[in-house]
Amino acid sequence: MVYDTEKQVAIKAAIAAAKLCQQVRQQEITPEAIQKKDRSPVTIADFGAQALICQALAAAFPSDPVVGEEDAATLRQAEMSDQLAKVTQYVQAIEPTATPETVVDWIDHGNGQVTSRYWTLDPIDGTKGFLRGDQYAVALALIEAGDIKVGVLACPALEMSGQQGVVLVAVRGQGTELLTMAGQPVKSVQVASPEDKERLRFVESVESGHGDQSQQSAVAKAVGITADSIRMDSQAKYAAVAMGEAGLYLRLPSPKSPDYREKIWDHAAGVLVVEEAGGRVSDMNGKPLNFAQSDRMQDNRGVVVSNGTIHDTVLKALAASP
Repeated sequence: MVYDTEKQVAIKAAIAAAKLCQQVRQQEITPEAIQKKDRSPVTIADFGAQALICQALAAAFPSDPVVGEEDAATLRQAEMSDQLAKVTQYVQAIEPTATPETVVDWIDHGNGQVTSRYWTLDPIDGTKGFLRGDQYAVALALIEAGDIKVGVLACPALEMSGQQGVVLVAVRGQGTELLTMAGQPVKSVQVASPEDKERLRFVESVESGHGDQSQQSAVAKAVGITADSIRMDSQAKYAAVAMGEAGLYLRLPSPKSPDYREKIWDHAAGVLVVEEAGGRVSDMNGKPLNFAQSDRMQDNRGVVVSNGTIHDTVLKALAASP
């Protein structure tokens, strides 16, 4: 099948990265966070997960750039040698050939640029959730000519459809599959039907700064969703919509940062997983999300993710909102 090699490599790499993240969570009593320049946290698990995935992609597709969230500049500093040694130890548990030198090189393989064909990676989407013991996702996607072709979301802490820990994988035109954390197929998944009122729930970010929560709540009510929102970290929210556990996910511009533009690695994998499950994704003006230009979606404002049937109604409610 088309993109089958890319799909299999992506699944294996994402599951390996999720395994490393879970090992860090279990073995570190309180995983230490390093503050980046934008004040967001990064952990040894973020670095280790990016190293594993970039190594796998470089080996399988040496010509494909990877546009990832992290870089190894901090780990290369002399005073970070202990943290680098720890990252290397976790990577070696899965990839025994790893050394401190190869680990930082693998991480920096994720410093690629958007081209006609590239991968985008968030090694831990939802690092704050990871640190709290809540939801997070390993998110990996392949983009060609601006179109997402393969998307994998590994959500080790998500319990849905009787599965503790889920992997969702989608290939354009081939639907969305649910796998176990061991990579075993379970079933194909579909978004919630409009008749399934109990599941037409609304998900949004835990962090209030990630959106306009008052506007999001008003829009949800305007389309008939009266239950309180479910707040989740990471692209696990996309997984919830794809699996029919929620009907709507809104991420509208926060009044605190109205000029913020979304990063491609925070959405690409989730977009394809939802679309191939029968849902729809756009910005708040109905425009498709743009993955063809840069690591920021400069032409888009906000993100609307739905089961598809309520999407136009949501956009009309947004257009009518102050």
